[in-house]
Amino acid sequence: MLRAKNITKTFGGLTALDDVTLNVAAGSITGIIGPNGAGKTTLFNIITGIYTQTAGEVYLDDENISFFPPETLARMGLVRTFQNVEMFGQMTVLENVMVGLHTKSRSGFLSCAFKLPRQIREEKLIKEKSIRWLEFTDMTDLAGMRADSLPFGKSRLLEISRAMALEPRIILLDEPAAGLNSRETLQLAELIRRIRELGITVVLVEHDMDLVMDICETIFVLNLGKKLTQGTPREVQENPAVISAYLGVS
Repeated sequence: MLRAKNITKTFGGLTALDDVTLNVAAGSITGIIGPNGAGKTTLFNIITGIYTQTAGEVYLDDENISFFPPETLARMGLVRTFQNVEMFGQMTVLENVMVGLHTKSRSGFLSCAFKLPRQIREEKLIKEKSIRWLEFTDMTDLAGMRADSLPFGKSRLLEISRAMALEPRIILLDEPAAGLNSRETLQLAELIRRIRELGITVVLVEHDMDLVMDICETIFVLNLGKKLTQGTPREVQENPAVISAYLGVS
């Protein structure tokens, strides 16, 4: 479903990614792991249109989406969350999810300014959809709370709710377990499985190895900007090169 082919990214004289190829099967949960500085988030940023690759191509199904901007990719069904939680703090939880649906809106400036019937109907539909996704992440009781008042774990869920409101075909999660306690991490694992049950493909960058090994069918390992290996959790755990990369031994 998703293919990053021979991706290279340089920043001045630094090569962050070197001829990296990643294949993600439709309906799968795929993990991308590697030590700090391996290039994981850089690869995410290229796939989602935030960075422009120096070389290589990205495909969604058979369509070359290289150099597409993030808003175009979101309309095509490719969405992401961020390592650092991004939200509108002074808006409510519900309003934050509604904002995520801006790419689905068809009302123009005049319709919104004068509260025309079409805009009112669309606003109602957006609100209803947003509430459904808050129900999906068990956040409805917090819908009226200001986003900047949320505990950190709930902020993570809010960001996932907002991404899911776009009804994506594929969602990329950048370190979704960062800052979560063990109970919250278990809840996250269950949520990711439920997302996949909806037919949505999941790709995650994550440092929590227990989470990755528990939920991922395929794991892709980066080290120093290069692909180290790709395989099942068991294959990756038993790979001497992976053990060496994480322990810093040769």
